[in-house]
Amino acid sequence: MSLTAPAPTLTDKLVAARDASSALATATTAVKDAALLAIAAGVRAATDEIVAANHGDLVAGEEGGLSGGLLDRLRLDPARIEALAAAVEHVVGLTDPVGEHVRGSRLANGLQLTQVRVPFGVVGAIYEARPNVTVDIASLALKSGNAVVLRGGSAAQRTNAVLVARLQDAVASVGLPRELVQTIDEFGRAGATELMRARGLVDVLIPRGSASLIQTVVTESQVPVIETGAGVVHVFLDESAPLQRAVDIVLNSKVQRPSVCNALETLLVHERAAERLLPALADRLRAAGVTLRGDDATRVIVPGVLRATDADWATESMDLDLSIRVVPDVDAAMAHIARWSTHHTESIVTNDVGTAERFIAEVDSAVVMANASTRFTDGGEFGFGAEVGISTQKLHARGPMGLPELTSTKWIVRGQGQIRG
Repeated sequence: MSLTAPAPTLTDKLVAARDASSALATATTAVKDAALLAIAAGVRAATDEIVAANHGDLVAGEEGGLSGGLLDRLRLDPARIEALAAAVEHVVGLTDPVGEHVRGSRLANGLQLTQVRVPFGVVGAIYEARPNVTVDIASLALKSGNAVVLRGGSAAQRTNAVLVARLQDAVASVGLPRELVQTIDEFGRAGATELMRARGLVDVLIPRGSASLIQTVVTESQVPVIETGAGVVHVFLDESAPLQRAVDIVLNSKVQRPSVCNALETLLVHERAAERLLPALADRLRAAGVTLRGDDATRVIVPGVLRATDADWATESMDLDLSIRVVPDVDAAMAHIARWSTHHTESIVTNDVGTAERFIAEVDSAVVMANASTRFTDGGEFGFGAEVGISTQKLHARGPMGLPELTSTKWIVRGQGQIRG
């Protein structure tokens, strides 16, 4: 009579991830790249299986009342799956950060000092309704020498189960431990809480999701956290902003994919450009299905705009809603951003180089742009292949996080018998 082994506890999984990370820390770049290529191939081969599982999550999400924005983030179709696989292949071509010399020197006593990049060890991630994060974080973690423990949330549990199984198969196919990629979805919210308390087993925790999820992790975690932020994103149209450029940038920033964190939420318009720019902008935005809310000055220029409240200035809608405010000058625009921004991404549209440079210098956000769509704040667009998230904090990492941001450093000291006097 055979006895079935008990299912591993969450602690069992974390210990296994810790043990597996030791094997990965010394793996060659060639082995890690082989694992990534196997992941890309495995994801492509499992497209039908992934789409079927994702359909189940989408149906459950619709029945459970998930918002349109969350449903869009949850959705994986063949095109998005191909994009995931291609992003993993892009990571293969990036420089392995592990062992990179950051700086060094030789002291007067002959000691040779070198600071090099090393993996964190075990990276935890808590996120919701976005199964693409499963592949993105796992691929970046593996390339940077880290094991990864994933809590992807109930909304994407079917999809994530398939993805993690394919990731584990791929890792094992090149001789690395399957335990380098773990999911703890089966433990529910209690598992997320336990992950936040797993100091000593998990080296760093990265939350991605709603403002409330991120705030919960930041305030309750005993594991060090790299905070990713909600995106109350601004575009400021300066007095000299050309009409066509303004229309193109605003429309792309808001409409191209409104459910993501780098989508535009508040449009600020210089009062001396408002009558020239706002009517055409409003027509194009409304034609794209955008609901407009504005201050009194906006409502005078564009009839039918809903009244904006303080709650609108503070909201990441993740949908086709846009708040508009007319401001007297660049100082007022920057003051509004300082008051309401989540310090994610802000952009100015202007023909005045001096104003652009002042905006760039004085606005305190992770990414500040001049004459570009906010949708470019993205690890893939920045050339990172994928991203762990957009960090809005100031310690360790800020902005889109790629491979180097998943490493720490250590100092190596080489001597010939020196002792300190």
